[in-house]
Amino acid sequence: MTLPKLALTLGDVAGIGPEITAKSLLGHDDLREKCVPIVIGDEASMRRGVVNVGGNPDAVRVIASPAEATNTPGIIELIQVGPSLESVELGVLSAEAGDGSYRFVVEACRLARNGEVDGIVTAPLNKAAMHAGGHNFPGHTELLAHEFGVSNYSLVLSAGELYFFHLTTHVSMRQAIEDITFDRTLSVLKLAGAFARSMGKPDELIGLAGLNPHAGENRLFGDEDADILAPAVEAARKAGLNVQGPLPGDALIPAAVRGKVNLAVVCYHDQGHAPFKAVYGDDGVNITVGLPVVRVSVDHGTAFDIAGKGIAREASLVLSLERAATLAPGWDHVWRTSQEA
Repeated sequence: MTLPKLALTLGDVAGIGPEITAKSLLGHDDLREKCVPIVIGDEASMRRGVVNVGGNPDAVRVIASPAEATNTPGIIELIQVGPSLESVELGVLSAEAGDGSYRFVVEACRLARNGEVDGIVTAPLNKAAMHAGGHNFPGHTELLAHEFGVSNYSLVLSAGELYFFHLTTHVSMRQAIEDITFDRTLSVLKLAGAFARSMGKPDELIGLAGLNPHAGENRLFGDEDADILAPAVEAARKAGLNVQGPLPGDALIPAAVRGKVNLAVVCYHDQGHAPFKAVYGDDGVNITVGLPVVRVSVDHGTAFDIAGKGIAREASLVLSLERAATLAPGWDHVWRTSQEA
């Protein structure tokens, strides 16, 4: 069987991206039996990352296109994107590195659109650095959506069979409240339902977390749950989805962690990210549902404070590569199903 080719973007080269990439591709030869990883990034930064984890910089081989990849264990095959970032200082916020991280993602998307790769895996970028580099996207998810021209998408944290869909992500709490509309809520509920159908589970329970404490407690703690979320749930049910909510977040999320709910929709970034990372840590990944190609990412940041020390853990990136390799062959079905949402 042909192995899926995965474009692995190097992320912000001032952070731990090059190091965890080196550890993943040089220390986990079993990945080569699941996928063909192709780094999209910067040769000098990749070589430095290899050295920082005790490897031989000659392990990095520059190729011109994914078609040239040989998937040889012990070799990191890389496509150079733009000018060298050799002068970027580790652990320091840099507009140059931010611009590079943007260019890596744009190139990975181009390769995916052209059918040269089957999926995208992203090492972490720094949002402030990307903004300093002139690219004002809130994060990876929004940049990917822009590159693929989609509007109905969701950041999804996943561990095993558990999936946390998000109504909003990288915005202020005030903006998040404004962004949680009936239409947005219904579209994400339908997206979660489409994802369930693509996995062969059309009747899968979808739990929607309330925005306010106790899901508003009959309007004692706010009107949004009653006026926005509840009508969206009713509309989703009429559309044939098995949805419950809005439910108090402190009830829904523990139920999800215990395996009683596999698909949960949360309202804002920390409502999903904080408990997910506390429980799953390196066992979790970030999937973007609503794109025509699978994209999986680590669920951690650039860790400028430890960049260059060779101590960053690669477990989440290894898991991201494995999940992308598993999802890529059937992702076209996920994509087509999501378009029905």
